[in-house]
Amino acid sequence: MSKVLKKHENYKELTWMLAKTDFKLRYNGSILGYMWALLKPLLVFLVLNFVFSSMMFGRAGGNPYYSLQLLTAIMMFSFFVEGTTSGMNSLMSKASLVTKIYVPRWTIILAPTINAAMVYLTSLIIVVGFYMYKQFMPSWESILLFIFFSILIYALVVAFSFLTAPLFVRFRDLGLIWDVVTHVLFYATPVFYSLSMLPDEVQRIILLNPMAFIIHFTKEALINDHFPDPWQLGLFTLLVFIGLGISLLVYRKSITKVAEYL
Repeated sequence: MSKVLKKHENYKELTWMLAKTDFKLRYNGSILGYMWALLKPLLVFLVLNFVFSSMMFGRAGGNPYYSLQLLTAIMMFSFFVEGTTSGMNSLMSKASLVTKIYVPRWTIILAPTINAAMVYLTSLIIVVGFYMYKQFMPSWESILLFIFFSILIYALVVAFSFLTAPLFVRFRDLGLIWDVVTHVLFYATPVFYSLSMLPDEVQRIILLNPMAFIIHFTKEALINDHFPDPWQLGLFTLLVFIGLGISLLVYRKSITKVAEYL
């Protein structure tokens, strides 16, 4: 039993070391460092906030807390995109570790998702600062829901990474396909618009997108104290973890021959 626990502890340290190494190497030599990870979502926020808050909605007639909802949604969606993309590319980017020495494959896949989570946690400092600037304090219930939804986003990231990382080694077009899909998902997710603007039939279709469900109810909870029904939240959570379980089963079957394709 002690040997198993020690082995588990070693793997945990290895995963954390890989995540920290990825984080340091990615921004090594750059002047702004990890701020580059925040620069893109912040620029997207500034552009969309100017267009929709100032030009289209108008300063007087629009949602006074639109910018808070927009910034929160962009940071959450950026976390999803960054985590899934880096997780999918993990085995390819660490091909030498896979082919030359024995390293548990799951640690290589999990490390970049932790890296994405670290960047996301850093971005929350900006989000909190913006809420303070706007002098708006969400309810504690909505903050807890936001934390819970952030955990579910990470579960989605891990599920996607374990499902696609072994496949990406064999099918390199998957990266290009996912790049297109994430762009489509951005517009199919109520990041810069409200779901209530759409017809009921369209709303039901869009909510089939997990990120649409998360971001819609996060925005509604933080600003309007509007929460999903317990059965909706319970069913959604169950489906996320069922998806995670399926992805781990697929990973176990597809990871065995991955070194042959590198």
